[in-house]
Amino acid sequence: MGIGSFIKKQFIDVLQWNEDTDGVLAWRYPMADQEIQNGGVLVVRESQVAVFVNEGQIADVFGPGTHKLTTQTLPLLTNLKNWDKLFDSPFKSDVYFFSTRVQTGRKWGTPQPITIRDKDFDMVRVRAFGMYSYRVTNARAFFTEISGTREVYTRDEVEEQLRGILMATMASSLGASQVPFLDMAANQALMAQQVKGDLTTAFARYGIALDEFNVASVSLPEELQAALDERISAGMKGGMSADKMAGFTKYQVASAIPLAAGNEGGLAGIGAGLGAGMTVGQVIGQTLGSTLAPQAGAATAAAAPAAAADDSVEARLGKLKGLLDKGLISAADYDSTKAELLKKLIG
Repeated sequence: MGIGSFIKKQFIDVLQWNEDTDGVLAWRYPMADQEIQNGGVLVVRESQVAVFVNEGQIADVFGPGTHKLTTQTLPLLTNLKNWDKLFDSPFKSDVYFFSTRVQTGRKWGTPQPITIRDKDFDMVRVRAFGMYSYRVTNARAFFTEISGTREVYTRDEVEEQLRGILMATMASSLGASQVPFLDMAANQALMAQQVKGDLTTAFARYGIALDEFNVASVSLPEELQAALDERISAGMKGGMSADKMAGFTKYQVASAIPLAAGNEGGLAGIGAGLGAGMTVGQVIGQTLGSTLAPQAGAATAAAAPAAAADDSVEARLGKLKGLLDKGLISAADYDSTKAELLKKLIG
């Protein structure tokens, strides 16, 4: 190389990254045909790490501070280059800067419900949303596993990868925890703690530390939430005792009575769906007896005189007449049920 060509070569005296673009996690210093001057200065700011890469292999990693680039400060690179310790020539090497700042306020959510086993509902599909924060803690692992040799690697790109890890880990964590859905919804911190522990391990493989993870809401898909609401209403209105399913059935029948009045054919139009061989009159009679009449113990009922039985039937007839007057049942339904009750009274 002639002296003129040598003079024309550009040398880099100071390498630094100002992080003037938000959301960039890794940035390669633009070298082109430039060479780093022996004795040049590397400036690594707080919340940064610089990595020297020689022919695809990481040679040296520098933390925050000002570093003079010599054979003493680049021992691994010097060894890879097979330079004499007294070398005085410039050198070339790819230099990558990594931001180690905490990336805060990142949103996460389940694009599709996660199906998990549940001791209360057997199987449920759960939706969840929240916030998390993270930072790069191991630049070597981050470079080799994710960012690679690209000139710029952004926060949005890494979060595409993190979302897949988060969803897979969440499904595994919730499935193994056996925490019922109702407990998750009531104690979202419990759910967040369970998932965060597993996510921390998963993120560490990529040189990323999970700083914070919280759950803002846990919910069911709309159709499952509607079914849960109906079950809760049955427990409140139907007076479910030990036999929850019986109470739930009574509630469904009671709820169907007002709807039946508006159907063509009255209660008879939906009678086939109410019961396993039972007549419409029997369904109404049992429902009235369990939801509208006062509860009576088995022993008291066995010892009650005939007059008490008469009063019970009269009370049922009165309530049945009230339903007719309010337009909740048709005249035909009233007459049919009244006949059955009178038949029981007369024998």
